[in-house]
Amino acid sequence: MEELVIRDADVVDGSGADSYRADVVVDGGRIVSIVKEAADAGCQRPRARRELDAEGLVLSPGFIDMHAHSDLALLRDPDHSAKAAQGVTLEVLGQDGLSYAPVDDRTLEEVRRAITGWNGYGDDIDFDWRSVGEYLDRLDRGIAVNAAYLIPQGTVRALAVGWEDREATPRELDRMRELVAEGMEQGALGMSSGLTYTPGMYAKDAELTELCRVVARYGGYYCPHHRSYGAGALEAYEEMVALTREAGCSLHLAHATMNFGVNKGRAPELVALLDEALESGADISLDTYPYTPGCTTLVAMLPSWASEGGPEKILKRLADDGTAERIRHHLEVIGSDGCHGVPMEWDTIEIAGVADPSLSRYVGRRLDSWATARHLLLADRLAPSILQHVGHEENVRTIMRHRVHTGGSDGILQGAKPHPRAYGTFPQYLGTYVRELGVLSLEDCVAHLTSRPAARLRLPDRGLVKEGYRADLVLFDPRTVAPGSTFEDPRRLPYGIPHVLVDGRFVIEDGRRTDVLAGRAVRRSPM
Repeated sequence: MEELVIRDADVVDGSGADSYRADVVVDGGRIVSIVKEAADAGCQRPRARRELDAEGLVLSPGFIDMHAHSDLALLRDPDHSAKAAQGVTLEVLGQDGLSYAPVDDRTLEEVRRAITGWNGYGDDIDFDWRSVGEYLDRLDRGIAVNAAYLIPQGTVRALAVGWEDREATPRELDRMRELVAEGMEQGALGMSSGLTYTPGMYAKDAELTELCRVVARYGGYYCPHHRSYGAGALEAYEEMVALTREAGCSLHLAHATMNFGVNKGRAPELVALLDEALESGADISLDTYPYTPGCTTLVAMLPSWASEGGPEKILKRLADDGTAERIRHHLEVIGSDGCHGVPMEWDTIEIAGVADPSLSRYVGRRLDSWATARHLLLADRLAPSILQHVGHEENVRTIMRHRVHTGGSDGILQGAKPHPRAYGTFPQYLGTYVRELGVLSLEDCVAHLTSRPAARLRLPDRGLVKEGYRADLVLFDPRTVAPGSTFEDPRRLPYGIPHVLVDGRFVIEDGRRTDVLAGRAVRRSPM
């Protein structure tokens, strides 16, 4: 007898097709049968050792978070309800060009320092890996939800070249190609970049194109945080489209927003750009989060020249009054490339988290000046994370309607007051943008969050409620599903998601986290 039958569910199967009522049988971590309209058909209903009454609930594939920053959180926090309680059953890690593999001892320490604001420094983590394959093996010991990995181009550059603003030598470029190939062979699904973050931003297009050629050979995709989301945003999107077409590589645009005052109301221009590229044969997808503010680290706002050489050199420049004044002028007058070419408006910056508890009084406060920002960067050794209140709701809605759109939280779980998207992205889509605003239909929205990302990741047995597919499933109440997280209380769990299964096992049951660690690394499927 099979393990589980989910009875009388309203199945939204992830394809975009109309929902239907069915009994769904799960065994051995897979969906083994689907009996449509079982209650009314007069046929023998399936039996199992356990029966779950899903009357009034939607059964859908588990949600895929296409842009996650849980690289250490999955190891540090076995509970990981921030994602599991949202119905997320797969996260894509290694984002924005900076993560923890491949590394050597030097690079690991530099990366840990550089992205403390994203993931914490990691003193509670045993960094017992160096390669991509070893990191994936570490995930395979058991985690809350499944995880896939992108090779971080900035980390690769730090390992092969360093943190200097210069072109790679031919030998260094060969080394980067080798590192990318090794990562793909070991199971990565593609490569990410953070082209407003050092050292990845120092790579010219020719260098990126060569690395993308390697990714393409393995059937992977390139996921850039491109060079600007503010001034010159459309040109930055065009650059990525042209670069990947030259390389013959699939493109997935990370957190594809149009932010800052210069881009208010300009999302239709981005849509037109994408449509033209798609119609001419480009392979493009994108992800967004359903909120207006962004979230990153305070040090990321600095101009690239001020960040050259890595964390210790940044701190020395900040400590020097003359250099600090140059940084201020670049930020406030010229427009830093770290802040997307837009002159800084300090009152848009809210401190989300600090590493030093003595600085906790700043959390939740807007900055008032460069002097305060400089003090925090020095006192907290570059660790502060921030919210940046620069988005536009009409742009958010326009982009999420696009046919190649997928969902990504960009969720930074670090800090006392993180962005609520870390805990609320997927119920925000379902509750706010489906039920309340009607921006998307339920069936279309679920497709955005399940089958579309599975197709981009080239996962042959995920993203649909379909016989033979993996039983990564979520049951939610379409009448009540909603984020609990708010900007004032960002760590509250969502409402209306009573059950989540990973590999056929309940990680959320009756609205509570179980002790199940059914998640594993999801590796690249052979071509």
